[in-house]
Order: sequence, then structure tokens, then C-alpha cells
Amino acid sequence: MTNKQAARRIGIFDTTLRDGEQAPGNAMSAQDKLDLALRLEALDVDVIEAGFPASSSNDFDATQAVSAALSRAQVATLSRARRDDIETAVQAAGSRNHVLQIMGTGSDIHLEHKLGITRQQAIDDAVDAAKFAASLGVETVAVGIEDATRGDFGYLQQLTERAVEAGARYIPIADTSGCASPEEFGDLIAKIREWAPAPVRIGVHCHNDFGLATANAIAGLQAGADDVQVTVGGIGERAGNTAMEEVCALLAYKGEQLGLYAEVDLAGIYAVYNRLREIIRLEEPRNKAIFGQYAFGTAAGIHQAGMLRNPATYEYVEPARFGRERTLLISRHSGRAVLRHLLGEMGLQIDDSKLNEIYREYIAERVESDCEDISVLRERLAADLAPVPS
Repeated sequence: MTNKQAARRIGIFDTTLRDGEQAPGNAMSAQDKLDLALRLEALDVDVIEAGFPASSSNDFDATQAVSAALSRAQVATLSRARRDDIETAVQAAGSRNHVLQIMGTGSDIHLEHKLGITRQQAIDDAVDAAKFAASLGVETVAVGIEDATRGDFGYLQQLTERAVEAGARYIPIADTSGCASPEEFGDLIAKIREWAPAPVRIGVHCHNDFGLATANAIAGLQAGADDVQVTVGGIGERAGNTAMEEVCALLAYKGEQLGLYAEVDLAGIYAVYNRLREIIRLEEPRNKAIFGQYAFGTAAGIHQAGMLRNPATYEYVEPARFGRERTLLISRHSGRAVLRHLLGEMGLQIDDSKLNEIYREYIAERVESDCEDISVLRERLAADLAPVPS
């Protein structure tokens, strides 16, 4: 749908295995991470963040396994602005094809209450870490700015410019607390773009505390960011991260309007999501965008009447593009249109009086929580209304 010649390609940086995994209930073994990493690479994502190697032996082992197995995507790691963290990350992932992300600190609240250091100390630490990573031959040195959305612009400019001077070629910007609005985040990314001009790449890393992660990420991309950090299903700290499927869906449908596109296998993301759910024992949500159990299902009679004539009446996002199927569900909110449709498929000619009787028995008298797929109702009608042999 997107005119790619007129649009800018957006990189997809997946952090399901790192930021997604560190949230409560989402623990993955090294083997789980390897399994998911290979599935993610098959989707054609650009970068796969395997973990924080210095944080645990599991993350080290997972990073080592993922790095060795990837054949196309880059592997990413996370490190504090410390030389020992960086050495550990390089031991795990090597230097080639490696995006080594050094955590920079963007806000005074983090400097004072988390680290107990000054702005200048934070800049000096980030610069030293970036130079050290570059000296080890790391292919892509990154200085990510944590909690940038609560940072002072003057300080953020110094941190960004000094990081680039020290060898950083990728600057991810994090709305760590999910506090930004799209306008605020877009304005911040526009400033970062001024301070870190191409060929330095800028990433956007948004959290969903206001439900704005996708909107903020898109605003950042429109303001000049080069890639978006996402997780499958939006898993992650607190309310989660920017959801891969939401960003990719929006770019698929609105890419020409936005001037942006991504190259990801849309139809394959749902299978990866279901595998992720198995691994972390995540219950299936009912109303989540793209991946919700009923994201492409309806039980309302007015909606069903329209969709039986033309699905586009109530369906803008097409389920088949995302490996999903459309479902009509029968509840007490369903109407006579779905009955006429089923009876017509069965070749049964029934007058209005009989139709009303069937409607009362099979639909109107259902309790609210009683909901079933249309195929189940079709089987019941076929059994109950089949002609009796003479």
C-alpha cells in the first residue's frame, strides 16, 4: 500500500527478549530466547536485543547463543556505562554485527535518586564507555538516553553531542516512564535529530503508561528517528512497550500518508506472539489491537448485518494480513440477519413467523455471557432443522 520510493524505511529493533522479558512474569530461559530470536529473524526484523549480559549468567548464555545463531539480523545488548559491563557484552556477543547499547541518564531525578551523580559525571561516564566500546571494535556503539522525556534540553544536548563525538553511531531515546504525549515526544526527537545529524541513527523507545506508546513512537519517527524499539505483543515494564504489531500495522495502512514504511512479515507476527504466550504463560487478551481474541470478531447484530454484506463496513484492518481470521460470534446481541444468512446457506426457506421463533430460541434468550462461534450455531441448526426422513 505504500509508495516506497517516496517513503523512508524504518528499522525494526525488537527488544522482546530484553526489555519485554524483564517485566514481572515474563522470564525466559536461554533456550526460549534462542527459539524466539530465530522466529523474530524470520520476520525480517533488523535488530534483536538478546539481553543484558552483565546482569546474569542466563542473559550472558542467551546472548551468546543468539549472537551465534543469527544469520542476518544484528544482535543488540544492554550495558551500564561501565567498562566491565561492556567487556562482558563483547565476550557474549562479539564485536561484529553487534549493537552495544550503553545506558546514558537523561533526567535529574534519575541522576540524583538512582545513581547519585552529577550531570557532568554522567556525561563523562557515557563518553568513556562509548570510547572503550569503540576501542574493542564494536560494530555499532550506541548511547541510549534513559528517561529522556523528563530531561533538560540543555543537558540532553550536551550528552548527545558528546556521545556522538566519542563514537556513538546510534542514539536511542527512551520515554522510560511513559509520561510523554506525541507532541512532546516529537519535539524532543526533532531536537535530538539536530544534535545528532545523519549518518548517526536515532531510535525511539516508548512505554505505554498512558496508552500512547505507539502514537509517541510514530510521532518520533515522523520527527526524524530512524528506527523503533518494539516488543511482540507490547510486553514490558508496567503497562508495556511499543507493540511491534501495532506499529507495523499502522505503517502498512498509513505508510504513504506518514511517509514511512517497514519491511516485516505481517502475517508471521501472530504465530510468534502465540509462541511467546506459551513461553511466558501469558493469557490471551480479548480486546487487544491486532492480537486480541476478538480483535476481528463481532457479536452485535447491526455489525454482523453489515459485515455479511461487505466486511469493510466494520473492518478496516484486514485479519488475513496478520495471520488472523474473521469471526462472527453469536450472543443475545446478535440479530436476525445472521440467522437468515445461515439458513440461506443451508438452503432452507423459512417464513418470518418461523424465523422469529428460531430467533427467540437460538439467540434472544441467551444469557449475556453465552457466546459461540457462528459455525457452532450452524451445526446446531443443521441438526435441529434437518428434514425428518419419511
